[in-house]
Amino acid sequence: MADEKARILAVDDDPRLLESLRELLSLEGYEVSIVDDSRKAIQQLQTGRFDILLLDMKMPHVDGRQIMQFVADKQIPTDVIVISGESSFNSAVDAMRLGAHDFLTKPYVPNQLLKRLENTLAHRRLRKHNLEIKNRLEHSEKLYRFLVNTSPDFIYILDQKGNFVFVNKRVQDLLGHAPKELLGKHYTTIVCDQDREDAKYAFNERRTGERATRNFELRLCTKGLENIKKSFSHRILNIELYATGLYTGKENDRHRLGTYGVARDVSEKKRAEAVIHYQAYHDLLTGLPNRALFKDRLKMSLAQANRNEYKTAIMFIDLDRFKIVNDTLGHKVGDQLLRAAARSMQRCLRAEDTLARLGGDEFVVLLSKIKHPQDAAQVARKILDALEQPFILDERELLISASIGISVYPDDADEEEELIKNADVAMYSVKHDGKGNFAFYVKSMDANFSEHLEFEMRLRRALTEDEFCIYYQPQFDLYNQRIIGMEALLRWRHPELGLVLPGAFIPLAEEIGLITQITRWLIRAAAKQIHQWLEAGIAPPHLAINFSALDLKHSDIVEQILHPLREQKVPPERFAVEITENVIVKDIDSVAQRLSSLAHHGIDIAIDDFGTGYSSLGYLHQLPIKTLKIDRSFVFDIHPERKERTVIDAIIAMGQSLDLKLVAEGVETQAQRDWLLQRNCRVMQGNLFSAPLPAEEAGKLLALTRNDSPEQTPILSK
Repeated sequence: MADEKARILAVDDDPRLLESLRELLSLEGYEVSIVDDSRKAIQQLQTGRFDILLLDMKMPHVDGRQIMQFVADKQIPTDVIVISGESSFNSAVDAMRLGAHDFLTKPYVPNQLLKRLENTLAHRRLRKHNLEIKNRLEHSEKLYRFLVNTSPDFIYILDQKGNFVFVNKRVQDLLGHAPKELLGKHYTTIVCDQDREDAKYAFNERRTGERATRNFELRLCTKGLENIKKSFSHRILNIELYATGLYTGKENDRHRLGTYGVARDVSEKKRAEAVIHYQAYHDLLTGLPNRALFKDRLKMSLAQANRNEYKTAIMFIDLDRFKIVNDTLGHKVGDQLLRAAARSMQRCLRAEDTLARLGGDEFVVLLSKIKHPQDAAQVARKILDALEQPFILDERELLISASIGISVYPDDADEEEELIKNADVAMYSVKHDGKGNFAFYVKSMDANFSEHLEFEMRLRRALTEDEFCIYYQPQFDLYNQRIIGMEALLRWRHPELGLVLPGAFIPLAEEIGLITQITRWLIRAAAKQIHQWLEAGIAPPHLAINFSALDLKHSDIVEQILHPLREQKVPPERFAVEITENVIVKDIDSVAQRLSSLAHHGIDIAIDDFGTGYSSLGYLHQLPIKTLKIDRSFVFDIHPERKERTVIDAIIAMGQSLDLKLVAEGVETQAQRDWLLQRNCRVMQGNLFSAPLPAEEAGKLLALTRNDSPEQTPILSK
């Protein structure tokens, strides 16, 4: 719980952040004032009424550093906690040196902020308590000894030879030595061997005044006793030393007595700096170097290669199919896979090579001191072979591969950024050519890479510029000569390429995370179209939309479908969801739950491209499936003169035995139509009856074949 009426001043130029801070801290019992102008903050601080200042370093007019300097110069009794958008090591260290009590990076976890506030208030209480004690004992003859022995610092006095003549009790807490154990011993007894030369003129200081030792860092060795203080497990104590010479007599006739020193434990501070430094240069998930450290090592490697006439290779690595694993099995499994892949790749490298993670599923390798580009090719093959081995995670066997692009210094570029870019371009070339391989950069790849980026940018603009449209292909019941459904097929009206089919852009949309927005647009547009057809009295019994694995991953997919239907006042029974078998087997438990919810609301569930994936009677029984769509590849393989039974015979028999509706896709010929009818497969979809049509033409076809029309569409008589 917070201190009663502890007063906090929050300073930030983001009003929303300030309001959220006020709400959070007020609930915890703090008295909170917020200021979004640094000049007003200085006016508030001059009142001296605030216990803690929560400060953003980047402020207009007067920045956070100036505010902290003002607090220090005016000796305002307010502790500062910096909340900064900068997470670099230098920013944190700079804030601490300016007097900040603590440092947090944005975005922060609320519980973490509350914990830091509690710690800071605890320190204030301790200081207040110490001040009260000091005031009570100020006129007491025991004041000096009490302050020395209760000081959080190690205080000592050395004689002229550097032997201890006094140490306070704090030395036992910090180093494990009882005060009497050190009396008469030389100061080097507790100084680490590596720092003894530095300690000679600091720990045993002779100078006084401004020339005395201040803020000098040394390492002391603990006694190594166990179960006394937790710091002993480190065996090394980092201290900040203040020391001055002790003299008697007047200025012209002084006699040196020894040295008076204060050693402050800064081990926690050093460890915090080490953690900040590590986080600034390493990827926290895999423990690998990050982009900053990689670029430092690359710069050094290029300098050495230039001096010694070596070559240096950059390998840009992207894990194929990782996004599917991450999106279907969850981030926990995805993170495990990234760590496992990093370990596998690391085992393929030499000690002097560097493997770094740039983010997501992108890695980069620095191969130093190679003699020939083929040395890099050999390493690339080893990495590909290692990643193609199955990964066993949470009792799942996962298979991935990688696409690797390679650029070589000085053959392909002589600057760090250009080398990395060229390796990235080569990697995209591998992706474009089928993945699971490696390629060296060649200049002709630049044009393809530019085209890829341009295509990606156009795809991102397609939504905002309303370039997507829907074509509708009818499903015919040949017994009743009626349209019993429509399939909504996404198309992209590209300004230059014309009408682009989904196979050309859906994989890219999934790769760049745009598929969810496209699917939402498709659902809304389809719902609006059903509404219009209902109003016109020509709506088909249902309209089907294809959903991908990434769509069904979202926990709110049911609401994403139902909400547009409610808005357009479309009965859910008019809507159908089509999914492939591969989507089901990847995560059947969560898929079953979401499909059951959709079916509960009356939405039809169909299996698309049935027979091309993991066909299984098991999931047909588990899921609320009403329709099987026979893949066009099986329809294409129909030969009326063939006597033996085929896969399509088995699919039809399976569907009929389970009382499922069968829809044959891709019916192109009269022979295919007749063959299917002979086997009681009555519902068909394909160009023999109608190609996919724009909404207006699809509406005209629906009007011709609506249930109350005496006419029959001529196309059905073929």
